Amino acid sequence: MALNKYSRIYTQDDSLPAAQSMLIGSGIPEADLRKPFVGICSTGFDGNPCNMHLNDLADNVKLGVNGLDMVGLRFNTIGVSDGITNGTPGMRFSLVSREIIADSIETISGAHYYDGLITVVGCDKNMPGALIAMARLNRPSIMLYGGTIKGGEFKGEKLNIISSFEAYGKKLNGQISEEDFRGVIRNACPGPGACGGMYTANTMAAAIEALGMSLPYSSSRTASSADKKEECLKIGNYLKNLLQKDLKPSDILTRASFENAMVLITVLGGSTNAVIHLIAIADAAGIKLTVDDFQAVSNRTPVLADLKPSGKYLMEDLAMMGGVPAVMKTLLEAGLIDGSQLTVTGKTIAENLADVKPLGEEQDLLRPFSNPIKPDGHIQVLYGNLATKSGVAKITGKEGTRFEGPAIVFNSEEELNEGIAQGRIKAGQVVVIRYVGPKGGPGMPEMLKPTSAIMGAGLGDKVALITDGRFSGGTHGFVIGHIAPEAFDGGNIALVEDGDIITLDAVNNTIHLHVDEALLSLRREKWVKPAPNVTKGVLLKYVRTVSDASHGCITDLQEAHVNERETSDRTA
Repeated sequence: MALNKYSRIYTQDDSLPAAQSMLIGSGIPEADLRKPFVGICSTGFDGNPCNMHLNDLADNVKLGVNGLDMVGLRFNTIGVSDGITNGTPGMRFSLVSREIIADSIETISGAHYYDGLITVVGCDKNMPGALIAMARLNRPSIMLYGGTIKGGEFKGEKLNIISSFEAYGKKLNGQISEEDFRGVIRNACPGPGACGGMYTANTMAAAIEALGMSLPYSSSRTASSADKKEECLKIGNYLKNLLQKDLKPSDILTRASFENAMVLITVLGGSTNAVIHLIAIADAAGIKLTVDDFQAVSNRTPVLADLKPSGKYLMEDLAMMGGVPAVMKTLLEAGLIDGSQLTVTGKTIAENLADVKPLGEEQDLLRPFSNPIKPDGHIQVLYGNLATKSGVAKITGKEGTRFEGPAIVFNSEEELNEGIAQGRIKAGQVVVIRYVGPKGGPGMPEMLKPTSAIMGAGLGDKVALITDGRFSGGTHGFVIGHIAPEAFDGGNIALVEDGDIITLDAVNNTIHLHVDEALLSLRREKWVKPAPNVTKGVLLKYVRTVSDASHGCITDLQEAHVNERETSDRTA
């Protein structure tokens, strides 16, 4: 079978001489025009630790690809740093960037007829964006994770990016000096790599390894390790094998592989952002995945990993213990994942893990099944009159499982940040942050700055937060996000007033506003749908096309409308 299945359209058709002239003019030897073309996409850009080194990694990938009778063609797409943009209007572009990344990778790879694709990605939206594009293109593809950052240190305290966010709350509360505040900032990010805990980047990297779309160990290696460089140099061998076997994402991305990914991120205590991202990837792959599927996995899967943000370990610690494959081997032996699923190695998960040792009693990062951190999953899907289409909670067990209190309502993250600085947040309250959903934000920004400030102020275990926006993978505490319908669409979260009693129950999975329906109806009559916060550009396009959070915030308008018709509201 010819390995240049797609690129030969340009390189072997005499009726397209201009295409061949331009390829030769770009530096490709004429003799190489018969070789398969491999697109190598990097989301590298300056000024962000997650992405700063990716272009160098992509150069090593190209070096390895070119040595295997293939032509590596590097290109770039964008990224948005969640860590930098959190707490600012810039964060509105974060989730939107997932769609831009997917669209741009699909565009250049489809237009230029690349035979295969390797993406070198590092931050939160880079990875789901890359996988969405791979699923759409359905050509031999592998994702290479740029790797996790090493932990920082200041005055004997281990640091990571969340330390900086929480230091702000400690500063406001008078717990640390200005000098120590600056010391944390200077030392939290000591070099390249994605945020070090089980935050969204490492969550998605681990999930994609479980899906079978990245090489074993890719998700847990540190960015600056010799192993990561070696992975780059050798990944071309695996891509060539996929070309020879014509193994495509559709052969790897199955219903069972998504089940494996959901199990792994539950055991690891991963980010709730995985819910919208995996739903979106599955949609691109033609597989129906819903929020209720995550709940089903949580019902039968414990949280075992003592990883940050709520635990004490970082991903680099797991890497030294055998990495994600050691966790997967533990789960395979326990019968929690399906080892028969194909991966980008050309082998099954079970074959990849054949010589891997499971994690045993020599460590305490991964608890035994007999002593879990939480006997069921931390990702809990709640329904009720405040979330008729669902809300997603991250409950590790350390926050309790039930919270009831009076609402204190903020119509933007900026309002809430001012409220925190003014000392308006009191113990026992349910903090409501609304009009920050996919359309209302727009872009469903993460609420990491206020949650970290609340943690730093010592209120993390004394208040609950609900929002139609998102929470960062670094958020911990009693938090419920992804409330749908969102306030912008007239969901009941738009009708909450200060002092209303709200009950959050993560045992019965309910979220209830204690306001009589007649009173809610009166409030609804007075409610006026706000104008979009934007009037032009990419954010306005997003408002016009995005589906709700319960459907993964996908922007395929037709599919979004189909999903809306198929999904009926649920009430508690």
